[in-house]
Formats: sequence, structure tokens, C-alpha cells
Amino acid sequence: MPLPNLKIAIFADGADKEAMLKNYKEGFIKGFTTNPTLMAKAGIADYQQFAESVLAVIRDRPISFEVFSDDFQEMEKQAALIGSWGPNVNVKIPITNTKKESSFPLIRRLLDKGLKLNVTAVLTQEQIDGLRAILKPQDDVILSIFAGRIADTGVDPMPMMAKAVKDYASLKGTKVLWASPREVLNIYQAEACGCHIITATNDLLAKLNLFAKDLSDYSLDTVKMFYNDAQKAGFRLRVFSKA
Repeated sequence: MPLPNLKIAIFADGADKEAMLKNYKEGFIKGFTTNPTLMAKAGIADYQQFAESVLAVIRDRPISFEVFSDDFQEMEKQAALIGSWGPNVNVKIPITNTKKESSFPLIRRLLDKGLKLNVTAVLTQEQIDGLRAILKPQDDVILSIFAGRIADTGVDPMPMMAKAVKDYASLKGTKVLWASPREVLNIYQAEACGCHIITATNDLLAKLNLFAKDLSDYSLDTVKMFYNDAQKAGFRLRVFSKA
């Protein structure tokens, strides 16, 4: 993989076991994240079996697995089980449940039990500030701010991301993660904000080989693509010349 001289850690986001193991063996990826949506799209039927099969190989890099209950008591039980799967597991806890009830009390209880967490689906300044207020320097937390979804609403996420990095600087155990990136440029934006981690899907990771590509060559490649696709499709136009 290219992208030299970056401080930010790139975590692969997905639930394709073959791709996860490939990324792990190549060594460029520093961690992994999943979620129930990605796992369902990948056709995974047995959540725990999948997780344990991945963790049997990937033992020395952080991997996040998410609870999927909407009840906080059940979430707590699921979190305890997921956290027991390995010392490199971060348990993903959504910032609220579907009723918009805050997860802060649950998060604090889990951290007091020594679990490593990934607090996910964070999109507002209020959520960022509220979480900051309950955390301690020794807490092992990934703060997943969905910068890509923020940008989807027409709002520039960079000021919020930079502020989060600054506000959480004294919490040495907490890492700010730029979640849901849409393009390779987001990696550089996250780096500029001081984010510790950015996630990337396999589709986005595949674009990393375009780093520093000559734009003139890229233009020609694009023209060739249009031409070749038109030929393969058999497109024809009836062109009549004027008498």
C-alpha cells in the first residue's frame, strides 16, 4: 500500500473474512471494524462463530464487534460476552438506543468493568461533549464520529473532528476515529485534523493504489474506459451526411 508518512492508523471496515485475513497478512491495516449491517450484507448467519473464527487468526490488532440489542440490560450482557472473546476486542456500543435514550450510563458501567469500547454512531457535538464528560484518562475507548454521514448532510465535518481531537487530548486512552469516509481524500483530511484512526471499506482501500497517479495518465485511462465500454456494449448511431 502507498500513502507514506501518515500518522493516522487505517482500520479496514467490513465483514468479508477472506478480505480481513488478506489485509491482516499484508500488514498495512492496523485494525478492523465491523457492524451488524455489514455482517448481514455478507450473509453471516452465526455472529459469534464468525467473530471467533476471525479472532483465531487476528490476535494482535484491535477488532470492533457491536452489540445488537436495543435494551441496555441485554446490551450489557452482550458486551460482556463479546469482550470475553479476546484482549484485542473493542465492544461497539451505539451512542443511543433506537428510542434515543443515552448509552452513557451503560458505557460508564462497562468501562468500570475494564472493557475496551468503541462508541459508535456519534454525529453531534452534544454527543461528543456528553461522552467527554463521563470518561476518565485510563478508559480504553475509540470514539467513532461518523464524519462521512455528517458530510452527506452538507456540513463540513473537519471543524468538529479537529475540535474532538483537541477536547479529548487529555484522555490518553481515547482515540478519535473518522468513520464512514467516502473518498481517499478523507484520509488526508482526517490526518490534518489529528484523528488517530480512519476506517475504510474494501472498495476505498482498492483506490489507495491511485496515490500520486499522474492526472494526465488518469485522464487517458478514463477516455479509454469510456471508449472500450461503448465498444463492448455495441453502441451504434445512424449518422447521415448532408447532401
